[in-house]
Amino acid sequence: MANIKSAKKRIKVIETKTAANKSRKSEIKTYIRKFEDAVKNEKFEDAKELLKLVEKKLDKAASKGSLHKKTAARRVSRLAKKIK
Repeated sequence: MANIKSAKKRIKVIETKTAANKSRKSEIKTYIRKFEDAVKNEKFEDAKELLKLVEKKLDKAASKGSLHKKTAARRVSRLAKKIK
C-alpha cells in the first residue's frame, strides 16, 4: 500500500479512469453485438443506423484514450465490410 499522499491520490484517479474505460468499452461491445444481430437478421436499415452510432462511440473512445485510434478505425472498417 502506498504511503505517500500523491501515490494514494494516483491510486484513486486510476480506479476512476479504469471504471470509465471499462464502461465505455462495454457499451461499445453491446452496440457491436446489436449491429451484428441486425446484419445477421438482414435488417440492413437498422444496421446502418447502428453503424453510425458505433462509429461515433468508437471515435469518442479513441479521443478519450480508452482505445487506440487505429484500433477504432480498424473496427469501424470491419463493421462496414459486414454491411456490404
